[in-house]
Amino acid sequence: MTRQIAIIVTLSMIAGAWIALSMPTANAHCQMPCGIYDDPARIAGLKEDAATIRKAVTSLRNMMEPHDHAHGEDHEHADDMTQFNQGTRWIMTKDQHAQAIQDVVSYYFLTQRVKAVPTGKEGHETYIAQLAGFHRILVAAMKCKQTADLAMVDELDAAIAAVAGWYTD
Repeated sequence: MTRQIAIIVTLSMIAGAWIALSMPTANAHCQMPCGIYDDPARIAGLKEDAATIRKAVTSLRNMMEPHDHAHGEDHEHADDMTQFNQGTRWIMTKDQHAQAIQDVVSYYFLTQRVKAVPTGKEGHETYIAQLAGFHRILVAAMKCKQTADLAMVDELDAAIAAVAGWYTD
């Protein structure tokens, strides 16, 4: 990998993170007492967002692989700019989907579906397990924003799978 490509990808990551953090976010569900819940759809959405993050990280990592100059894969200025643009778009996509996961967990599950159960009451242990499970998802999504590491995406998938059983048919 050339130094120039490394610099371009690094700048792309910084620009993408800045743009993604400055974008408004949407709530996962209304905050009215409507009583309309579709937990399996929300879990499916979390999984879809995680799959998109995996695709983005994989694509970014593939962009960083050395190119075979011996077989005519030489990059011109326009190609570097195209790669910079595509890298920025993948970073923005990765961060947007990680934020969407955090929004659904925060606005839908933690505020509407996880019900507090006092210590000593039946269901308290499940309540604590749910809090820990959703916290794990929030942290994994955050780490997916901070890195382009497939191990973080694996952790995100595992964290979603760990809570899915409570909310799917």
